[in-house]
Amino acid sequence: MGADGSFTSLQDLIDATPDLASYLYNDTPGPHNRARAGLSPVPAEFSNWRDEQRAWRESAILFDQSHHMPELYVKGPDAFRLLNRIGVNSLANLNPGIAKQFIGCNARGQLIGDCILYDLGDQTYELVSSMPLLNWVEYQAQASGANVTIERDNNTSDNPTGRRRNFRFQLDGPSASEIFDEVAEGGTPVIKFFHTARVTIAGTGVLVLRHGMAGHAGVEISGPYEQGETVRAAILQAGAKYGLRQGGTRAYFSTLYEQAWLAYPLPAIYTGEDLREYREWLPADGWEGKFSLAGSFVSPDIEDYYTTPYDAGYGHIVKFDHDFIGRTALEELAQNPPRKKVTLVWYNEDVRRITGSLLEPGVPYKYLDLPVADYGNMQHRDEVRSLDGQLIGLSAYTGYTVNERKILSIAVLDAAHATPGEEVTILWGEPDGGSRKPRVELHQQTLVRATVAPAPYASAVQQMMRAPVGPSA
Repeated sequence: MGADGSFTSLQDLIDATPDLASYLYNDTPGPHNRARAGLSPVPAEFSNWRDEQRAWRESAILFDQSHHMPELYVKGPDAFRLLNRIGVNSLANLNPGIAKQFIGCNARGQLIGDCILYDLGDQTYELVSSMPLLNWVEYQAQASGANVTIERDNNTSDNPTGRRRNFRFQLDGPSASEIFDEVAEGGTPVIKFFHTARVTIAGTGVLVLRHGMAGHAGVEISGPYEQGETVRAAILQAGAKYGLRQGGTRAYFSTLYEQAWLAYPLPAIYTGEDLREYREWLPADGWEGKFSLAGSFVSPDIEDYYTTPYDAGYGHIVKFDHDFIGRTALEELAQNPPRKKVTLVWYNEDVRRITGSLLEPGVPYKYLDLPVADYGNMQHRDEVRSLDGQLIGLSAYTGYTVNERKILSIAVLDAAHATPGEEVTILWGEPDGGSRKPRVELHQQTLVRATVAPAPYASAVQQMMRAPVGPSA
């Protein structure tokens, strides 16, 4: 703690907070611009979110990812060894031209975060997104004395330089490949799923990752920040005849309902004596001290909000071909994962009942803000129960997709109840009229009926997300 009584570390904050879960539930603003539009210069909508959602299914969409994702660069003789010790997935085939979904856990196999890992060559690696995981990597580098250098390029709202190192665009939708073919100078290479290639667009050298946000043969394009507008203009010009639209943040953050990505798990670092030194290293005003819990599930035990790679649907990525933090715990868990990620499809009648309460006297049900209805800052948890009232899991992200004409929730359920077609109920709204969060109005709770469905829910995602791009795609 500082001389003026202020908190200097996350551990200081925890020590002075009798009920950490309640503090995160009621009194934190949330660090991510998903629920705080002022943290990013990207507009909420370029046209309207309904047409922008349709674009990724019917034509093409261009998202600007340049501002909300932090990045970290690790370079040096020990860089690969460091990352291999942290990542639960295999890096055996990692080399320039291949990217990885990089996943880090604590020693108990609970998620700290996941991000995209690029091998840039010359013992240099780029990690994109997940501030808690980037913090964990930097701490492990320092604590282990690894022979590496670390460079941070934080998201725009947390970036002291006032600018980013790279621009980053996501081009997605059924026409994305054709548009990419037109703007890539000198021919388009075949790029397999989660592979990369270097191409030139509008005279600018860019790195392209075959990675779909919305279920089609999408590409993530990054390059020097100063050239971002030049590259954007070239893509928009080529895409005009294909019906390409720019997507705002409202549409962007609603892609996960069709894709079923459980983004930004609450980092499992708030408990455990083995993590005390890490919490003392973390600042009190960092992301870990600002996450905002929300929803009908309320527990005084912060560990009840932790998740594992198997909860998040990453079980197929966990590989025991190397030693990593959390291996022993995950080897045991892998024998019989107790929970499974699913999609919950809300009953239309209950959606109409909730929205209709706005027109009736008395306290309405919790407002369904569309397309993003969940109202925590990346940390929403609603109770999910069987028809006989048994608590069988938790629902996280909830929202609407015009492409499916449904309200969908991404949930983690007990494996015994994760069968498509099973009927369940979701408790929508917070207890006692709602928490102290500014985004939460006075409301009452209600039960919503829902049907268990696969994750991802959208058939387009299931069919297209791993297809390559390029001449023979």
